[in-house]
Amino acid sequence: MESYKLSHLRELESESMFVLREVAAQFENPVLLFSGGKDSIVVAHLARKAFWPAKIPFPMMHVDTGHNFPETIEFRDRYMEKLGANLIVASVQDSIDQGKVVEETGFNASRNGLQTVTLLEAIETGKFDCAIGGARRDEEKARAKERFFSHRDDFGQWDPKNQRPELWNIFNGKKHMGEHFRVFPISNWTEMDIWQYILLEGIELPSLYFSHKRECFMRDGMILGKTDFIQTRDTEEVKEMQIRFRTIGDATCTGAVLSGASTLEAIIDEVASTRVTERGGRADDKRSEAAMEDRKKQGYF
Repeated sequence: MESYKLSHLRELESESMFVLREVAAQFENPVLLFSGGKDSIVVAHLARKAFWPAKIPFPMMHVDTGHNFPETIEFRDRYMEKLGANLIVASVQDSIDQGKVVEETGFNASRNGLQTVTLLEAIETGKFDCAIGGARRDEEKARAKERFFSHRDDFGQWDPKNQRPELWNIFNGKKHMGEHFRVFPISNWTEMDIWQYILLEGIELPSLYFSHKRECFMRDGMILGKTDFIQTRDTEEVKEMQIRFRTIGDATCTGAVLSGASTLEAIIDEVASTRVTERGGRADDKRSEAAMEDRKKQGYF
């Protein structure tokens, strides 16, 4: 990894830390969204470096669907303790209990889309004027339309056709009362950049990202882990598979890949050779051609 130290990774790191410092300078009450996935872990790591030796100057927020893999929650709590960060947990279950959202039923039921209501309420309750996220432009075509500083109206909605220009490194964080921004410091990173940077910096990750044996089943061409949150059909055979996850989210819609990659070096080799995007195994993205963009317009990440 010595050759990477003077490569584009340091340029990406510098750009992202500049964006994070701009957030601290322009906004009064920002929050960093933390899912326990690799991208949000990298953003937290970058924030730690950007403000070192001081602590990260804003709290973390996890929008918890209640259907996470146990490994994700265990890592989240341990990592927050390591950072000494203030963690806010916004619960989708609370939104369901309060009648603010209606839980889906059936074999393909998922809470992933319900996160929007929970997130917007948490932003309003906390009076946050900026929510920092770990989305990247290479992930999905709707996310490719985002700016670094992405304006949201007073309903938390996003208009992809009415975004502010970003000239060079000048960011416009001006807003009216009730509006807020989503900021994406790693917008220009690719999945490969993320993995190479994790190796370069020795960043700890949840065990889900590495090859392991798990009870799984096939559904609509995807490998899903068997959990208490997923109802299987009689025709769906549950069996032990050697898999890993490329993304971490709600267990009901996060697909796995068959893999023997148990080290960062092996994962990097695997990512270099794959022809399927990392969100190609996300069932929530397959609900319609514009599923992600529709959710984002409503206030999703």
